[in-house]
Amino acid sequence: MTQKTIYLIRHGETDYNRRGVVQGSGVDSDLNEMGQAQAMAFFQAYQHVPFHKVYISGLKRTYQTAEPFIELGIPHEKLTGLNEISWGVMEGKVPGNIDNEYYRSLIEAWSSGNTAVPTDGGESPEQVVARQRVAIETILAQPDETPVLVAMHGRAMRILLCWLTNRPLAEMDHFEHSNLCLYKLRYDYDTQTFEIELANDTTHLLSLALAQ
Repeated sequence: MTQKTIYLIRHGETDYNRRGVVQGSGVDSDLNEMGQAQAMAFFQAYQHVPFHKVYISGLKRTYQTAEPFIELGIPHEKLTGLNEISWGVMEGKVPGNIDNEYYRSLIEAWSSGNTAVPTDGGESPEQVVARQRVAIETILAQPDETPVLVAMHGRAMRILLCWLTNRPLAEMDHFEHSNLCLYKLRYDYDTQTFEIELANDTTHLLSLALAQ
């Protein structure tokens, strides 16, 4: 039986995260000081894992999150299919009352099954799936590369985990996430199925929480 283990992480904190500014794929922000500390805490907890490869999105906050592993000489590859959803006109804005109403109605539409509805000027969850499939096919194309580390984004991660586990996209909010959380996945090539072994795990960040 051939299996592949994937350590799937969300990027560390950015100032946009802290301020509640919508990022999406159109805002290429850096990790802030806390995000850098989260990245180092994850590295210290998982540097013993013999990763064969690191996959990142096209946005630098994922590169900066995985950078300690890349600096070890582990090969890395940028896959734009792993990018965050495009939030369109919402990107770079702190949601006000009108924007909150728009956002709420959008999430309600998705949760009721209307996942082909795009953000204003951006993407729908179904469009995100289409590009994610190409990225996942690339990652799975090398069965001998295991385990691998994949760094991506919150909403995109929720969408990804839904279709990887054969859930309707309407259930994407079932998958909780926080900055530098870990989902550990195992893919079985024989059955072509994914199993989630760890979900939204942040035990590696405990030391940071205690320090605050």
